[in-house]
Amino acid sequence: MGDPRKSKAELPDIGPLAGLLGVWEGTSGTDVSPGVPDRMATETEKKYRERWVFEPISPAVENHDQKLRQVVCDTNAWRGTPSTAGKNAGEPFHAQRGYWVWDPATKMVLNSFAVPRGITINAGGTVEPGATEFELVAEAGSETYGICQNPFLIDNFKVVRYILKLKLNGDGTFDYEQDTQLQIKGRGLMHHTDANHLVRKS
Repeated sequence: MGDPRKSKAELPDIGPLAGLLGVWEGTSGTDVSPGVPDRMATETEKKYRERWVFEPISPAVENHDQKLRQVVCDTNAWRGTPSTAGKNAGEPFHAQRGYWVWDPATKMVLNSFAVPRGITINAGGTVEPGATEFELVAEAGSETYGICQNPFLIDNFKVVRYILKLKLNGDGTFDYEQDTQLQIKGRGLMHHTDANHLVRKS
């Protein structure tokens, strides 16, 4: 069986996902995590660098009359900056893998991904074919744009809402802000936020 991942020239129209294709790296991420009180006490601990890889898949997936375009996305993030990484330079502290999907008939974009902590997120929104900005949302309990997580997370760190805002800048960079809203046992609702500026490397 051949590799379904294709070059841009061989692809069907993938609408707004076309601008995401490639390898992107950012070194100026800021992570504000409520995992443990005061765990992120220093600016160095809040900083992270990361790598996003978007690869197209062809042909389109057909769900009866629905024809979906899709892009594989792998993300890895490491603590610190290149100058402060030290012992944290190797294993990423966060990784996720999934698909960005576009339905041209309804202008729906999905960011469907799994994190190896026992959580999957299906965040969606309406995006125009030539758009350079995305706002995708998932809610706990939704049967469409929803969140599924393991029993430990449900009891202690339940993700109740996820919001991703991403903007392609037109100069080979993109910026994003991510807000993961957590219902934390004994602490109430808290926001785990991440933001970074990424540069296309290929």
